[in-house]
Amino acid sequence: MPTDGQPTRRYRLDIAYQGTDFNGWGRQPGLRTVQGALEDALATIFRRAGDPPVLTVAGRTDAGVHAVGQVAHVDLSPAQEAVLRKPHGMRQPLSAEEALARRLNGILGPVSDVVVLAAAVAPDGFDARFSALWRHYEYRVADRTAFRDPLQRHRTAWVSSDLDVAAMDMAAHGLLGLHDFASYCKAREGATTIRTLQAFSWRQDADGVLVADLTADAFCHSMVRALVGACVEVGEGKLGAGDLVALRDERRRTSAFKVMPARGLTLLEVGYPEGAELALRAERTRAMREL
Repeated sequence: MPTDGQPTRRYRLDIAYQGTDFNGWGRQPGLRTVQGALEDALATIFRRAGDPPVLTVAGRTDAGVHAVGQVAHVDLSPAQEAVLRKPHGMRQPLSAEEALARRLNGILGPVSDVVVLAAAVAPDGFDARFSALWRHYEYRVADRTAFRDPLQRHRTAWVSSDLDVAAMDMAAHGLLGLHDFASYCKAREGATTIRTLQAFSWRQDADGVLVADLTADAFCHSMVRALVGACVEVGEGKLGAGDLVALRDERRRTSAFKVMPARGLTLLEVGYPEGAELALRAERTRAMREL
């Protein structure tokens, strides 16, 4: 994609962050966001090489949500790549990919709450957002009987009741498939709430913490935290598995359950097809979103 008349090369960035002190992914005036922190670092690196690059992300996480497998892409001009190839405090010049990750992390700081895990030249047709096949999230809940580890307080929601993990798991499985999840989404004008929930299950870890694993082609705003909140109501015996399906099929927001706090939620991984399927997937997804 050309910028200022120059051809560009696309780079994939794999990113991890603790969302506690961020106001979500998307840049917002006057607020600290993950996109803002990374794009400010990019602007510093390329301050003498044209317009600052802009990131495109796989999933725009909400305020307080964490990630260990976020993916974004950035398009760099030849002038910007030349900046990366110049020696920078090193005896031997690095590849553009290695230099990009290292210099971003250097600006972000040695104990930053956002880290670029890797940078690589993206394959042809790759789009971090539209090429994605699925997003995989985890949500952690400690009930009254679980070990409440204070070291995990930023990534675990605590509830004061006893939860029935088997009932929650049964309820989760009943929600799978292609459906309109408007009952479990915060409405956004012009955005579809039709999603394919590919996997949803509950398990208990060694500390007794209940862990939900959710995978979908994409999640609408607050969808994961709403689904988890509904299952918590099942675990407390306030709702049945069939109630969650009935609520879903009503396709309207409800007060029958609480949306869980963001701190328990982590984006674990984003899945992509291979080869020529990347561009085809991106084309199909764009067409679907536009409809």
